[in-house]
Amino acid sequence: MIARPNKNNNGGSSPAYESYRGIPPVAGLCSMPEAGRDGLSVEACVRRLKRYHYSFRRLHEIFTARITAEPIYELKTAFSLHAHICAEHVAVLRRRVGEMREPPLGLEAVPDPNLEIFFDEILGAPSTGELVAGLYEKAIPALIAAFDRHLADTNHLADYPSVRVCRFALLELADLARFGKETVRCLVDDQGGAARPRDAFVDRNRMADWLALLDRCLAAAGGLDGADAPAPGGISRQHSAQAYVYDGKPRRDERFPDPYNRGVNAEAFIYNEKLPPEPKMLMLFFRRIREIEIPEMMASIITETKDKPWDYYREMSRQLWDEARHSLMGEVGFASLGVDWHKAMINCTYALIMNSQLKPLERHGVLYFVEQGLMARTGKRFEWEVGLASHNHLAGLFQDYDWADEVLHARIGRDWYIPQFKDTKEALDYGDSHWNVLFTGWKAWRDQGLTQHRNWWPDLYLDACAKQGVAPDPEVLKFAETYEHRRADLKKVPAATGSE
Repeated sequence: MIARPNKNNNGGSSPAYESYRGIPPVAGLCSMPEAGRDGLSVEACVRRLKRYHYSFRRLHEIFTARITAEPIYELKTAFSLHAHICAEHVAVLRRRVGEMREPPLGLEAVPDPNLEIFFDEILGAPSTGELVAGLYEKAIPALIAAFDRHLADTNHLADYPSVRVCRFALLELADLARFGKETVRCLVDDQGGAARPRDAFVDRNRMADWLALLDRCLAAAGGLDGADAPAPGGISRQHSAQAYVYDGKPRRDERFPDPYNRGVNAEAFIYNEKLPPEPKMLMLFFRRIREIEIPEMMASIITETKDKPWDYYREMSRQLWDEARHSLMGEVGFASLGVDWHKAMINCTYALIMNSQLKPLERHGVLYFVEQGLMARTGKRFEWEVGLASHNHLAGLFQDYDWADEVLHARIGRDWYIPQFKDTKEALDYGDSHWNVLFTGWKAWRDQGLTQHRNWWPDLYLDACAKQGVAPDPEVLKFAETYEHRRADLKKVPAATGSE
């Protein structure tokens, strides 16, 4: 190379600088003039990184806390994914700040009180419409703008590790923004309620003042990244005037007409050796979509468990998203068959009982105990074999990945749950002892008129047979075992012996 340095004040190189045979200079990061320009100092860079970290952490908190009580299935699953994504970026930002002369890191401190109000307001949004507008029209765009400005302001050679963090964050934030834009369009009415008279819609005019409050919070904070001069004037809280209280009661939209129904013991069907694999595939899809109640329960563990290392929240959020992903596999399975999954009564009783009657550690104990049972030869491997034997390519594929995920989840339990006990046996016994509570209430819910535990299996099975053009099997059609007397692991329910 032939260097022709100039003598400008900012230390930049001459545009006439030439690399060998025109090979992109600076490892392809940027041009030579761009590499020679000024940029953010380490101190200024860290200030911004801490704000990004705080923002992702608060978004993770909001997405997780709002999963359980959000009725719309599509939002439950999307919030599960978005919480996982935010948790991963929090971990990356923590590591990057730790590389930049920052002991102690100070990452638990609130970087600006107005930024705190901004996220508190979104967390406390009283309706789904306001929640998605706050998240996807205000918070996500503000974070995208902050990362864009970081890339514009920093020196891409000196600050390359941060540049990489920003670029990957922007990639996934763009996915969140696209989802959010469509979601807001579907749930927020921009036409004064005249054109879309549906309960799910929120009139934008009714929340205009609140959205303006969010804008004022960001302006008073000097922008999400703090790079602007703070706007004068105080901020008065609206939705967050009273502290947010987590709502652990699972709610479902109108497509879930019988959420207390325990009228079909799916495990008793799947593990019945006398029944053929093809209809078991249909029951496996039901078991997968039913897993939406695991995120509804795990959200309560994550939200109510405080002061853990961030890796705890990151890994638990990964598992939460995996369970939502499994539920989506069930939905896709039904859709691929043209079968109406609404005919399967997908209950929420396990999440309801665990969230209302068990402490966070007890819930985690039940979760881990169930996962260990799935590691047996008759667990996830068996379900995968059933999927293959059914000759349905999605059943085999989905069960293959479901099995791999559960192996990971068992490891997460060993890392974060087991160490809280003397040994593995004590930890497993603790989970088993609390699992029985999940199978109480069967008779009480029926007597209260919440459900009749209707056997919905024949309707679903007949629908699937009609769509596939096959004759229904009489033995399969007459299956009618409930969860009144046997748990999902096919052990006897204590209530059946009079303990209810």
